Amino acid sequence: MALALWAAPLAAPAAAESLTIAALGDSLTQGYGLAQQDGLVAQLEAWLRAAGHDVNVINAGVSGDTTAGGLSRIGWTLGDDPAGVIVALGGNDLLRGIDPAASRENLSGILTAITEAGASAMLIGLPAPGNYGPEFRDAFEAMYPELAEEYGAALYPDLLAPISEKYATGQRFSDLMQADHIHPNAEGVAAIVEALGPEVAEWLDGIAARDQ
Repeated sequence: MALALWAAPLAAPAAAESLTIAALGDSLTQGYGLAQQDGLVAQLEAWLRAAGHDVNVINAGVSGDTTAGGLSRIGWTLGDDPAGVIVALGGNDLLRGIDPAASRENLSGILTAITEAGASAMLIGLPAPGNYGPEFRDAFEAMYPELAEEYGAALYPDLLAPISEKYATGQRFSDLMQADHIHPNAEGVAAIVEALGPEVAEWLDGIAARDQ
């Protein structure tokens, strides 16, 4: 008994489990046109690990997906039991001119499913162009902060802002984008991750504190 009591303090503590999160999105998340290691999920995971986060990021991006598509497969994504889900959808809704009210309803359904699964959510927005008029633009852009507040989700307002900012300061658009001028190249993704990484890291800290 005495030997057992003496040896007990020498036992190594159980290793903490890696945190698993999922990135639910479209081609920007999936990594369209890029080698796997150059895509958003791979670069984000590498950034977070370099910053000291023991995290696995599941790539749940599907090229061409809309918010409706994301809603249809959120159950499958949650089947991996992630602690958190990054929701980065809406770009293809914009390209197709889908009514923002429908996009909002789909995102609401996604966030409801995440909440009911006991996971945390981060909602990533996009700016709307003026092609469809100011009412469309205002409704689309408002849905991200309003839904984030409603569901208690973390908010990152504009996924592509780092590219826009670099372009505004004189960097050539072609240096950051693929030939289609829709999808970022590896350097463009790196710029996105440089800005997004700290926000995701802060969100992960909140998840870890919640789960303690």
